Amino acid sequence: MKRFSLVLASLAMLLALMPGCSSDPADDPHEAGKQPQRRYLAFGGGPTGGTFNFFANKMAGIISASHPRLEVSARGAGGSAENLRSLDADVIDLGIVYSGDAFLGRRGELPDDPARHENVRALSFLYGAPAQLVVRADSGITSASQMAGMAVAVGNPGSGAALCAERFFGHLGLWDSLDVHKVGYAQAAADFSNGIIDAFWVLVGYPNIAITEAAALVPLRLLDLHFEAVESGFYEAYPFYGEVVVPAGTYAGQDRDVTTFQDASLWCASAALDGQTVYDCLKAVYSPQGLGEMRAAHSAARDMGLERALDGVSVSLHPGAVRFWAEQGLDIPERLRP
Repeated sequence: MKRFSLVLASLAMLLALMPGCSSDPADDPHEAGKQPQRRYLAFGGGPTGGTFNFFANKMAGIISASHPRLEVSARGAGGSAENLRSLDADVIDLGIVYSGDAFLGRRGELPDDPARHENVRALSFLYGAPAQLVVRADSGITSASQMAGMAVAVGNPGSGAALCAERFFGHLGLWDSLDVHKVGYAQAAADFSNGIIDAFWVLVGYPNIAITEAAALVPLRLLDLHFEAVESGFYEAYPFYGEVVVPAGTYAGQDRDVTTFQDASLWCASAALDGQTVYDCLKAVYSPQGLGEMRAAHSAARDMGLERALDGVSVSLHPGAVRFWAEQGLDIPERLRP
């Protein structure tokens, strides 16, 4: 029996060495000319008129154009919280999520959502997302604490903007008194311009197109939110938010700096996505050409790069991201390792 097995093994070795019998596709003339099979990825963005949506579309295009193996399509979504849940369930492969939502979602502390969304991994920081609260210039409103009973648009249901608004106004004791409109930014700007609502809230990089369009039709004012956040203890309750300044002149009629707070927009992936694909996606977007295209396309991409790659990251990095950033010379904190 042993001699018979040895004979079979010898025959197998001879066959493997004979021309045309190799199992390597590279040696097969029928396989040599074939293109690598495309991998299709879904990238969760945000509502029309929002920076999430713009970034998702642009990044999907850069990755698809840079890598012959990958075809990435951006998908419209309600925003951060919806992307978080979709990534956790492996419904989408890539998505943009606010750091605060990722942090609270992992702990099962999102409003009306006790599930622990633990299958989401960070790839990189994209841009800071300042909270921008817009009122009419002639309204007499100078602080958020004056807004009890007013009609305020806060973003789509399931969006990071809506969740952030609920945290902030809830912390001030005002949330239940507001007439809350959960609509996207473009609709909010139109409703504001037509007098349907008193104010609207966005959580995006600046300048935001919805605010820009509203400012062209109605004189408006951005409210300072930082000082109320400090005085109320908002930062102690939600440590992933921090101070930021929206410079004077960002919008028509804005003649002074506005101090507010911001969340960090994170590029995330499903934990189920393989490390090589994540690595290839990062390599495409963070190449000199990819970064150049991002910065030329939207001013919010000005902070993308090696120096701020891990800013505001509140959940573990994907193994493919650990590999990529380590190769760029970054020291990966232990708390961010998978």
